Amino acid sequence: MKSQDTPFEGGPMDGRVLPVLLGMTGHPPKTYRIPVPDPDGGRPTVLVYRRVPRGHSRRLGLTQGWKYTYDPTGKGAGAGPKWPWSKPDPEPAPAPDTTSPRKPDDTEG
Repeated sequence: MKSQDTPFEGGPMDGRVLPVLLGMTGHPPKTYRIPVPDPDGGRPTVLVYRRVPRGHSRRLGLTQGWKYTYDPTGKGAGAGPKWPWSKPDPEPAPAPDTTSPRKPDDTEG
């Protein structure tokens, strides 16, 4: 099986180069998950890296290689199918503003 030395950017693996196995198409996987064991014996933490192009050629714009960038959300590029009828992920609601206990129509004086 073929492998390719692939650089990692961001997160705990920043600056490291690891050999990554290539798939049938000759590309590394879209997401690379690295389990990190917990020192207390609990559940391991999983670091998720996404594959991005390392660069493009000038003339034809072809991809010249791949690198992995850290994904702090942990969902990765292939978090699920992107069907046209799928609902987008819900965004968290903004926190209520508690700086002023007065109502907007209250006036002083």
